[in-house]
Amino acid sequence: MTTEEKPPAADDTEARAARLNANLAKVEELSKRLTAALTHRRAVDPALHGPAPDVYMKAAAAYFAEMMANPAKVVEHQINYWGKTLKHYVEAQQTLAKGEFKAPPDPGPKDRRFSNPLWETHPFFNYLKQQYQLNSDAITTAVGDMETLTPEDRRRVEYFTKQIVDMFSPTNFLGTNPDALERAVETDGESLVQGLENLVRDIESNQGDLLVTLADREAFHVGQNLATTPGAVVYRNRMLELIQYEPTTEKVHKTPLLIFPPWINKFYIMDLKAQNSLIKWIVDQGFTLFVVSWVNPDSSYAGTTMDDYIRDGYLRAMAEVRRITGEPQINAVGYCIAGTTLGLTLAHLQKAGDQSVKAATFFTTLTDFSDPGEVGVFLNDDFVDGIERQTERDGILSKLFMSKTFSFLRSNDLIYTPAIKSYMLGEAPPAFDLLYWNGDGTNLPATMAVQYLRGLCQADGFAKGEFQVFGKPVSLADVKLPLCAIACETDHIAHWRGSFNGIKQMGSSDKTFILSESGHIAGIINPPSKDKYGHYTNDGPVAGDPEDWRQAATFHKGSWWPRWGAWLAERSGPMIKARIPVDSLCSAPGTYVVATPAD
Repeated sequence: MTTEEKPPAADDTEARAARLNANLAKVEELSKRLTAALTHRRAVDPALHGPAPDVYMKAAAAYFAEMMANPAKVVEHQINYWGKTLKHYVEAQQTLAKGEFKAPPDPGPKDRRFSNPLWETHPFFNYLKQQYQLNSDAITTAVGDMETLTPEDRRRVEYFTKQIVDMFSPTNFLGTNPDALERAVETDGESLVQGLENLVRDIESNQGDLLVTLADREAFHVGQNLATTPGAVVYRNRMLELIQYEPTTEKVHKTPLLIFPPWINKFYIMDLKAQNSLIKWIVDQGFTLFVVSWVNPDSSYAGTTMDDYIRDGYLRAMAEVRRITGEPQINAVGYCIAGTTLGLTLAHLQKAGDQSVKAATFFTTLTDFSDPGEVGVFLNDDFVDGIERQTERDGILSKLFMSKTFSFLRSNDLIYTPAIKSYMLGEAPPAFDLLYWNGDGTNLPATMAVQYLRGLCQADGFAKGEFQVFGKPVSLADVKLPLCAIACETDHIAHWRGSFNGIKQMGSSDKTFILSESGHIAGIINPPSKDKYGHYTNDGPVAGDPEDWRQAATFHKGSWWPRWGAWLAERSGPMIKARIPVDSLCSAPGTYVVATPAD
């Protein structure tokens, strides 16, 4: 020991021991709170906790069938796995036998979950990491080689297998997470106390259920530092508030624009802050902009149907925009689920001979559900039957269930990593506006939710021409007005190929399809000022195979917003004097967006 490496003073050791004991006492008290919080967990249909057992039975049956039909392949898998595992063990033992406290060579793939240097250098942690990766690869390969599964069953088995593999990552457990252990030692256990406090808080705030808080709930306030573009609520009914935004240009295009955001989330994803606000950007381009803010329903909306959303939501909002502006026609935008329903509305209007909508835009919209993409693993009867039973009891499909479902589509980013930071490291949630919005969800009325899941997602009724609006079937071919669709390359909710396949079946002779880089949110909320994500266009028809369309497409750097703005301007008439909102019920963002009905 050098003169600089002095042992800790006795009083310092005693002080740290006292802090540790005090923290352990806090852990005991918090454990009591945790137990009490868990007793308030409400009973929910078991189907909402995971897929039916038949998924695993099919996987097991397929594996045994593979063993019987092709035993050599199964034996090869096993020997390959055993060989890699034994080699790994021997290399670790040989390194330690040399008296070197280091890890053997690590040929494994890079994974940001294992970013702590100890995963590379420390023999124990490196052994765990490498063995976990070997196990993961063996399981993934075995599932991927099952040849007797149908494509639908294969997708579900592969998805839920990946969920199990991700769940058992050593980073998800305190005893095998070096970041958490180091933090606990450095803070004399304070990080574990804070983490347990965070865990108890999340369970208490969600009535006994566990939903990780992704963002600091006190850092943002809708109407103060989010959703601040000036405007006014100019109409309200039981389904929506209609917001008209104040102009920022002396003249505006004659044809007004109406945006329908998804009612599964709140509209201010398009107005988080001025720098990335799509709403402000549209207003600045010289458009009279109206945006719907949907009600966040409680159980009194249990019987509300898709027809109610179309009649009292879409058609009513369109009529009010025409009334307020005096224009016979408007342009409309539908985002995600609201785009699907906009398509239904436009098909209904076409069959009724109503030409009040001049042109339409679809953001990340699925209308053909023959291949629903990743989200399809949750659209089988085992889940949907459970949702139907639960909504019959509650009157709503709670935002809690939907939040969990969409989070599991990106479980490492939206569940495990935030949980590690909050519960193991004791960190406070970040002040991140996008994650704040992500946690500010809405409920869905029971009847409408089941109609959407059964009639559109499962039965693919719109694409098949069977889904009924006001008692009459409508089809994609009935959508005949000029349209533009923006899909996102890595969208895990509305995959771009499915969006393309729906648009190509629409009856319009004037179609524009734009493929943005990035995902469901970042690909849409992509302001030109950031110059972050590019986009693809193709002068050819929106037809054929989507991959062929992309292969022939041209890539453009930067946001698609200006391209769409030019498309919209061509279909929005001459410039007139800017319109000022009148007859204001209240200032934007209104009251519905901040209402908090009981789940």
